[in-house]
Order: sequence, then C-alpha cells, then structure tokens
Amino acid sequence: MKRARRWWFFGAAVLTVAIAAMSIVADVRGNGGAAIYTVANSPSAPVAIVFGAGYNGTALSDVLFDRVTTGVQLYKAGKVHKLLMTGDNGRTGYSEPDAMKAAAIERGVPAKDIYCDYAGFHTYDSLYRARDIFGVKRAILVTQTYHLHRALYTGRKLGLDVAGVAAEHRVYVHQRVYNEREFVSTIAAWIDLNVTHPLPHFLGKKEADLSR
Repeated sequence: MKRARRWWFFGAAVLTVAIAAMSIVADVRGNGGAAIYTVANSPSAPVAIVFGAGYNGTALSDVLFDRVTTGVQLYKAGKVHKLLMTGDNGRTGYSEPDAMKAAAIERGVPAKDIYCDYAGFHTYDSLYRARDIFGVKRAILVTQTYHLHRALYTGRKLGLDVAGVAAEHRVYVHQRVYNEREFVSTIAAWIDLNVTHPLPHFLGKKEADLSR
C-alpha cells in the first residue's frame, strides 16, 4: 500500500512537471511566433542580430552559414543598415563573431557595417548585451525557426522591438537534436526571464549605438 502510494505521488509529480514544461514552451512559442518573416517580407530595422551556432576553426557550421547568409541578404535588400554578429569567443583560437564577420565581408558587406559581440554565449546574454552594450532598441533577429520563438520571446521580455527572419536554407542533419535541446533551453530561458533575472556573464561599457 505504501509502495503504491509512493508511485502515485511520483507519477503525479512527473505529470505536474510535464504539464508545467509544456505550458512554458507553449507560452514562449505563442508569444514568439507571430513575427517570423522571410527576407522578402521582413520589416526594416536599424540592425540585424545574427546568432552564433558553431565553427570548427576553418568553416562555419551549416546552421551558422545559413544565418550569416540570411543576414547578408537582409543587408543587401536594404532591410537593415548594420549587422551585429553575436557568439562565443570563450577560448583561444575560437571566435564565432570573427568568422561570421569574415564570411559576411566575403559576401559584400562592408566591414564598417559589421559589429561583433564576443560575449554572446547564450541567446539571453546576446540580447541583453545588444540592448545595454550596443544600444539596440529595434532589430531583426536572424536564426532558424526552431530557435526564433525563444529569441523573439527573450528580446521582447528585455524590452526590445524585434521581428525574426527564418534562416533555413536546407534540411539539417541534426535537426532532431536541435529540437530536443531547444525544448530544454526554452524552459531555462523562461525561468531566466520570469524568475531569476540573471546578469549576462559579461557586461562592461557601451561599445556602440545601433539604435538608428
């Protein structure tokens, strides 16, 4: 009888956690899904924020290549005037923002119109720093759809006026893994934005004003 009761309580707890998790994900996707565009129908903004996503030291990952390509397309279409490359630069010889900038320059974007945030370790950090370090108020967020919901939700919770452009240009081999990881990241982001409100890993002095 006691064992059955323990299993009942355990099952009830698991069900409660699962319902809470699904509710959080639904909240994020519901609030972050209404402003996803293509390059062609995207609204204009002063800057596009392009999120890092893996670099092996010589080449961008497929996911990151597509994000940079989409950012370049937005710039060339006149939808944005600046690109903010935000990503990981946390160890020697590894710099997503520098690799992203180089790729954008190769595709015709002037270096003067590209800014790098070297402490964009997470989406939360990237958008917090975009606001406080780079003066961003309104932006187009560039990433794949599976990530855009969380990015848009985060930006809005941080007081930014944001829209998103989906960067899919192919089918990704590891999409299932990305989806599973995004589920967990979405819950963590919701907690950061609604409960804990942490500071980014690094802040510092203002580096630019990309508000116009």
